[in-house]
Parts: sequence; structure tokens; C-alpha cells
Amino acid sequence: MKAELKSLIKEQGIVPLYYAADAGVSIELMRAMYQGGIRTTEYANRGEQAMKNFKEMRKACDAEMPGMRLGIGTIKNAEAAKEYIDKGAEFLVCPGILESVIELSDKHNLLCVPGCMTPSEIIRAESCGVNLVKLFPANTLGPSYIEAVQALFTDMTFLPTGGIELNEDNLRGWFKVGVSAVGGSKMITKTVIENQLYDDLTKECQRALNLIKTIRESL
Repeated sequence: MKAELKSLIKEQGIVPLYYAADAGVSIELMRAMYQGGIRTTEYANRGEQAMKNFKEMRKACDAEMPGMRLGIGTIKNAEAAKEYIDKGAEFLVCPGILESVIELSDKHNLLCVPGCMTPSEIIRAESCGVNLVKLFPANTLGPSYIEAVQALFTDMTFLPTGGIELNEDNLRGWFKVGVSAVGGSKMITKTVIENQLYDDLTKECQRALNLIKTIRESL
């Protein structure tokens, strides 16, 4: 599963991430993304209903979305990690480096993507056997940061997340420096969630995937 997820994330080029308080809405958003070609997404552990919603999302995935890999983000301790793994999380994303969560993920052969910002944090992640890290906040650091640190971390791949605009100029800058994928936090907006604009989300997923494919082919 770990190797599969790394490959899938790289192939897809974008990892949408979101949280909605309503389980039904959370599932419909996932359906809309699936119809738009998305095959892996990160659900954020950021609200009181996150655990309950995730359980229902897992059921929907298993019943009607073959090939969809559902991960959980904003994991800040091993207890939460274990609960979500027990409920079927297929990968975990942390805002920082938690050795206990990395060890637990390794035990279950699941991908754990810790958040890093500084070279010291990247070294720490590397020492835990990690070779894919979330770079956060991406819009503050920029592609030039990855370009600068890559010479020090030739075996590390990056998933920049946070404020990435899904337009050609911005995405080209990230893929030009060789990121594995980008975080799609701007894909599922508050407007989309509140107004249940599922068709619009499907079209946006198709657009983003096609744009990333075109950019990669041109580099």
C-alpha cells in the first residue's frame, strides 16, 4: 500500500484535501472528485464530526468507488492515527514530524507524509526513513525553496501544500522543480461546500488534472 500510494500521488499530481461537517456532503464531494478522475484524497481531521464522517466515507468508497484511496490528514498524535487506521485510512498526513505516527504507519505498511518546513525538519524526517514530505506552508516558501534544498536531499520528494493556486503559471513553477504532487486545498472551496456545487467540482478536477498533465509533458 505504501509503494502504491507514492506512485498514485505522483501520477495524479494533486492531492485534494478538505473537511465538511456533514457526512453526506463529505461523501458527495468525494463522489464528485471521483467522477472528475481523482483517485486519492485527504480528509482533514479538523472538526468534531471528522471521525464519524470518515467512517461513512470509507463505506461509500468500498461500495461504489473502486480504486479510490482515502487518507486522513491533520493527524497530531498516535492515538488518532490508530483510530483512523482501524477505520480504514490508507495513508496519513501530519502537520509536523511524529515518530510515533511514522512507526505505527510503518507497522501497517501505510504511507505517512509528515509536514516539514526547515532543513532540520527534513533531516529529521529522513532519519525516520521518510522520503516524501509535505512542505508547508507552500505559498510562503515557494518553488525556489525546493530548488535550493534539493541538492542536500537528493532522495527526498516533496508534496507542497497550502495556498497553491491551480493556474498554469503557479503549477508550472512547482512541477518545474520536480515536486511529486501539490496539495489541492483550494480545489474544494467554502462556496463549493456550502452550495453543494458538485458538478462544478467534477469539472474543476478534470481541468486541474489535464492542466498538470499538459505542464508535465511540456517540461
